[in-house]
Amino acid sequence: MSVTLTADQVVDRTKTVTRRLGWLSLKEGDTLTLCRKVMGRKPGEPLERLAEVQVVSARREPLRAITREDIAREGFASAALDHNRDARWDFITFFCEHMKCKPDTLVTRIEWRYL
Repeated sequence: MSVTLTADQVVDRTKTVTRRLGWLSLKEGDTLTLCRKVMGRKPGEPLERLAEVQVVSARREPLRAITREDIAREGFASAALDHNRDARWDFITFFCEHMKCKPDTLVTRIEWRYL
């Protein structure tokens, strides 16, 4: 799984949840290799593996259902703790801009533990 936008959070192990379009067949117990970049690598560019994880849970929910707690688990703890900002809307906007979707889009919420 590519974690291009949150590679630093994976390296420092502050990210334990992600949201993805698709990933419908993922289930508890599956293992994933988190990589800095998977698709779009230049010829000869190595695959940089950052972590091995085991899926704790995977469920479908609207993107807009994200909580402040999950924003922290996505690796954005400082944003989640800043009560002067609307961290939920900031995250939803960030996700929608990068994934070309809408706040009501069903996403797969994937929670993992590091191996």
